[in-house]
Amino acid sequence: MASKVLVVDDEKLIVKGLKFSLMQDGMEVDCAYDGLEAVNYAKNNNYDMILLDVMLPKLDGFGVLQHIREFSNVPIIMLTAKGDDMDKILGLDYGADDYITKPFNILEVKARMKAILRRNSHVASAPVDTSIIEKDDLKLDIDSRRVFIEGVEVNLTAKEFHILELLVTNPNKVYSREMLLDTVWGKGTPGDVRTVDVHVRRLREKIEKNPGEPKYVYTKWGIGYYYKE
Repeated sequence: MASKVLVVDDEKLIVKGLKFSLMQDGMEVDCAYDGLEAVNYAKNNNYDMILLDVMLPKLDGFGVLQHIREFSNVPIIMLTAKGDDMDKILGLDYGADDYITKPFNILEVKARMKAILRRNSHVASAPVDTSIIEKDDLKLDIDSRRVFIEGVEVNLTAKEFHILELLVTNPNKVYSREMLLDTVWGKGTPGDVRTVDVHVRRLREKIEKNPGEPKYVYTKWGIGYYYKE
């Protein structure tokens, strides 16, 4: 089944080039040229991936990202002319799955997209002993990719869920930031360990009553993260 992608950028030549290239790979592509239009598209369609520019009219990319994360965990790759590290961290902090700086190589964009789509497809199709994992007040529904804390559903991004699932299904095993980067983002994926720290912090803010004193995701100082059984 063809992947459905939303491309969001106010530069029409960039949109045209991305759309043509992605359609050449058999993908179905919708296009939006401002932030409000992007949010409406995301609300009314089911996408496998969104390519989202930061500098947009009406509502910037970070605002779009925040709105979409209120109702969807669709993978989102940020596209921006800004290369500053703080902008990268901000994008990840809001729930982006990846970040590519303009000018970019379309082959790199497609490689990043396919890596994310492949990982999501593998996770969705991988056989598991049970679709429900329950640990104290935490419940993970593997099939539907849903998380519940004390019976209340918590909305996680795809990568946040992947990190939590990996830690919970391997209790007491400490994963270094490098291991998490390789496992969750894929070996050879450009990025650094700060990406992992940002996602873990966001995960804790969502599932922990007191992120400073975690109950689920612990830190092994100087090494990495683990779930204590």
